[in-house]
Parts: sequence; structure tokens; C-alpha cells
Amino acid sequence: MLAEIITIGDEILIGQIVDTNSAWMAKQLNSIGVSVKQITSISDDEQHILSALKAAETRAEIILITGGLGPTKDDITKKTLAKYFNMGFRRDDGALAMVKQIFEKYKRPLLDINVQQADVPDGCEVIVNRNGTAPCMWFERNEKVFVSMPGVPYEMMYLMDEEILPRIKHQFDLPVIVHKTILTANIGESFLAQEIEDIEDSLPNHIKLAYLPKLGQVRLRLSAKGADEVTLQNEVEEYAAQIIASIKKYVVIDDDIPLEKAILDLMRKKGLTLSTAESCTGGYIAHLITQHPGCSSVYWGGAVAYAYELKESILGVKESTLTTFGAVSEETVKEMAEGAIRHFKTDYSIAVSGIAGPDGGTDDKPVGTVWIAISNQSKTVAKVFTFSNKRIQNIERSAVSALTMLLNLLKEDQLNE
Repeated sequence: MLAEIITIGDEILIGQIVDTNSAWMAKQLNSIGVSVKQITSISDDEQHILSALKAAETRAEIILITGGLGPTKDDITKKTLAKYFNMGFRRDDGALAMVKQIFEKYKRPLLDINVQQADVPDGCEVIVNRNGTAPCMWFERNEKVFVSMPGVPYEMMYLMDEEILPRIKHQFDLPVIVHKTILTANIGESFLAQEIEDIEDSLPNHIKLAYLPKLGQVRLRLSAKGADEVTLQNEVEEYAAQIIASIKKYVVIDDDIPLEKAILDLMRKKGLTLSTAESCTGGYIAHLITQHPGCSSVYWGGAVAYAYELKESILGVKESTLTTFGAVSEETVKEMAEGAIRHFKTDYSIAVSGIAGPDGGTDDKPVGTVWIAISNQSKTVAKVFTFSNKRIQNIERSAVSALTMLLNLLKEDQLNE
């Protein structure tokens, strides 16, 4: 069963907003056994929309459309759908009642332009949007389903969860899709492929292996499609176990979660605490950690210390160390990590100091030079990295490298217990 997602709006094409709707919808569709064939973003142009609908109808059984349902003249999706299906318009009582209810709730005057949002192509089924004024419209033709939804994320998500997905599951005989994700670190994609080549070659046709590289990490995703969920799950788990056994030292966790979440879960299980001392990453590591609920049981806090004075006063870095070796040095970053342990009274700490760029580098310390240290109560390890001249990328790489070093030390300490 194939679906296509069409997002409509000039704001997407000029980069004014990011299309998060499609990624969310694709994930929800996949969870019920529907594979997304294509995702297309198009402008608010009648001919462009008509062409996209015609092409999608040749590729997929389910076409989901978001955007272009507002009350203003630039929102033309509804009129274009009426033209595509050769329909006139009717005023839908349920949609009109919802529009009136929303305007009454917020005590706003109801204009004619708002009332017209209840006008829909006369051959569609209206699904009332309880979170907004633009109705959702369901069309069927030649055993294909077209669904037009508003582009506002929370409106679309409600409609998908409460209305669209249940209808799709009821109407279509859907296969089962099972996924298993393995998160790896400290190994590149090509080297990883070499390590598990024999296992990958042995996979049956209904099980696929995908490599999903990200800075310093590679996620391996096994996907199986069939009729029996239990059988598929057992097969996927068996192949996952083979892969994990083959690359054990590179495996972070056999779950689809971010690196920092895997570390938090491990540290929480062990009752361990963490602090950070950041310079060039500017609090990015703390941000990655604190975006996860429950992080406070592990992460106690940290410092963003750019200035020498703060490195000294907050983290206890010696003035002589900074004067002799500079802020970007093994000596400084070690003292930052050890100072964080002392000051924040945690079991582990991360410290980062570097030259993120695009300027500030020297011959012996070019842009992209980053020192990272990880400390526990008895040991500090430090390592230098040389990244690129791109600031944001350097910050992200530094964070991933620091988290990976922390994970390595945690594993080492586990072995020595």
C-alpha cells in the first residue's frame, strides 16, 4: 500500500518554514503498514497543484495533501481540488458550525471570508476540524483516496490521529511493517558496511537494511514487511542479534533513540550524575541533554565559560595554565573537566574548549581545533579533534564526540566494576 504526501505553500519553497508535517505523517503511516512512495512540496499555483495530483494518482493509492486551506486569496487548494475532481461547491453545515463556535469562543467578529471556509467541493466527505476553521476533505476516485488537511501542524496531527489513520486502517488491507534500529558510534558508514557485509547479503528479500549516518554516528535500521507481525518481529530480532554480535564494540544501543538519551538512560540506571563545562559549544551539549524528560536525575548542571576569568572563577582553571597553554589546550580542558566535578559534585563531567570558527585560528591551532575532556572521580581523559571551518558543524561534531567519549569511559568503568 503506497501513499504520497503533497505539501502546498510558497513559504516551504523559499525556506521560510521547514516542512515537519511530512516527516511526522510518514512515520505515522509507516506504523500502520503504509509505505510513502514520494513526498512533494509545491507552490500555491493551480497548474502546479493539478500536475502534482495527477502524477501522485499514478503512483499511490493514498494521497495526503496539506496546506493552502486558509481564508485568503493565496490559499487555492480547495478551488483547485474542485477543478481536479470536476465538482461544484456546497456549504457544509458541520464545518460552518465549527467556524462559528471558534469565533464565538475567542469573541471575534465572523467575517464573510471566514464563513466561506465552510464551502467545500460538493462531492467530498467533510471531516470536521475541531482545532481550526479549515475543514478536512476526503475524496475517493478509482479506488484511490485523496485527503486534504490544513497545514497547521497541531490541526493536521489531530486529524491524522483521530480520523485519517483509523479510516485508512478500516478501508484498506494493510501489511505489517516492523523496524529495528541499532545505534553505533566510533565507526564510519563504509567500515561498518564491511564489518556486516556477510549478514547483509544473507537477508531475505522482505527484510531490508538501511544505513543512516549522522555526525559521528550511524544508525542501522532493519525493516521487514509481511503479513504476520510475530514472525517478522522474530526474524528482525534474530538478524539484529547477529549484527550486534559482529560489531559489539561499536554498538551504543539497540533502540531508535539519540546518543545522549542512551547515555542518560545508562547513567540513570547506574545512579550516576553528570555536569558540563562548555566553551566553544556554548551550551549545546547541555541543550541536547536537557531536551529529554527526566534528565534532571542525571544532569545536575554546568557552565558556559568563554572568558578566561570565568574558566578560573567557576571551574578553577589555573591562571598559569591559561597563560602558558591557552584556552584551547589539553591542560586547560582537563582542568575544566576536573573543576566541574569538584564544583558541581557529580560523578562524571564533560569539558569542551576549541575554535569553532570561522575565524580565530592560528598556525598551530587552526579553526576547527577542539579539545575535549571527560572526567570521573578518579580519572580524566582528553583528546584533540580537528574539524572543519564551519562553525555550526564544528559545534555539532564537538558535542557528538564529547558524548561518545563519555560513553566510552562509562563502558570502560562498567568492565572494571
